[in-house]
Amino acid sequence: MFREHVLTCFIDDAAGIAMRHQVGLQNISWECDYPHSDATWPKSPEVLARSLVGVPDDEVDLITHGNAMRWFRLDSFERLGRERCTVGALRAQAKNVDLSLLRGQGGKPPSTSKKPVTMADTMAQLVGALDGQASPRPGG
Repeated sequence: MFREHVLTCFIDDAAGIAMRHQVGLQNISWECDYPHSDATWPKSPEVLARSLVGVPDDEVDLITHGNAMRWFRLDSFERLGRERCTVGALRAQAKNVDLSLLRGQGGKPPSTSKKPVTMADTMAQLVGALDGQASPRPGG
């Protein structure tokens, strides 16, 4: 039942990686969880790489993207090409984005709308992001 219906995720979990075959390799996915305070941002790929030392490439592919793409039926490589989805390529696209940590500055709410966010809203944002034309949240 677990292996058919549950996708687990981790940010930095050496024990989970060591036990990946007991948990089920097809049920594990890495998450960045930016911008939450418990995330490893902006060094997430480097932290992850340390966790995955010694893990075979095919298993790294499943954990870093393959499982999530399969569970969520999303093929970013088909839309963008695998070469545009690497850490280096994504960082190059964001070279003018300020990635410095901000402490104590809060931020504005993501939307002024009181309308609940629906799955359709989320999918529209995702499609826009994959097309390179991220659309704002409706009502925001």
